[in-house]
Amino acid sequence: MDEEPAGEIQLLRSQKAKLIEILSADADFVLQHADSRCLLSLSGYQQVKACRIPSEKVRDLLDNIIQRGPKAAQGLLELLKDEALQETFPMLQFVKDLQINKLSSGEKETSRKRKSTSDLQETISSQKICNSGSHLVTEKQLMTVARAIGRSWKEIGRCSLDIPSVRLEQIEEDHSLHTERVFAMLRFWRNRQREKATATHLHSLLSQEVWELPPESIDFLLETD
Repeated sequence: MDEEPAGEIQLLRSQKAKLIEILSADADFVLQHADSRCLLSLSGYQQVKACRIPSEKVRDLLDNIIQRGPKAAQGLLELLKDEALQETFPMLQFVKDLQINKLSSGEKETSRKRKSTSDLQETISSQKICNSGSHLVTEKQLMTVARAIGRSWKEIGRCSLDIPSVRLEQIEEDHSLHTERVFAMLRFWRNRQREKATATHLHSLLSQEVWELPPESIDFLLETD
């Protein structure tokens, strides 16, 4: 019978999809911090660094660290709680509340039931937010907006979205395609804004006449369906 994975590894696996979504906004930033703490082997670092797609880079980073065992997994969990990571990715706040699972099988079943109830309540809450017309902006909406923003994307990032110039330069360096650069910028804004990153809020920031964005390219953000 196979030994059950350590709690640190189970915890990372359970949050893997969420971490990929959050950390993909600046995958290289995470990689360099992970490397500075020696969480990756030299070959593992080279493998992850060579990946050009942010989401895949974060996925490979997580997989490499998980494969190195509980000590590396614990090191990553500590890194995710670090002030530099928390400031760059405000949506990582949830990591501080995570507990390593050391429950018995009976307690695990109770915990699963509680989680199901919590997830249902969260879904209902999200639906209420959507119905009120103040739903959080989705990645699909961000990509649609990204296609509408032209050469002034960095100016929009600095002036309307309040994104530091150094972050915009890093995004430009990490992505070769224009649309991907704009999409990464918008995702960074969403991650920083957290619950304030609503579709209507984004519309208000982008609807300034100075940017000359066609109304039809962003007005869909006001739709409540």
